[in-house]
Amino acid sequence: MGDMLKLMFIILVLVAISVLLLTINIWLRGGEFRSQHISQSAEMRRRGIHCVQSMDAMERKEQRLKTERLKHKD
Repeated sequence: MGDMLKLMFIILVLVAISVLLLTINIWLRGGEFRSQHISQSAEMRRRGIHCVQSMDAMERKEQRLKTERLKHKD
């Protein structure tokens, strides 16, 4: 039982250190993280990569247009 308690204490200390370092990182950056959203990344836009929701909407629109064109051919 003593070994389990030591392990839990070590894990607790590691988590506390991690939280402290993350807090310091946020504080040094002025209190905010850079956006992690794909649409706000210039490099992703340059490569033509969009978020999943945008990609899905574009694919659905393309499929709908193809279906409408096929219906009008008949």
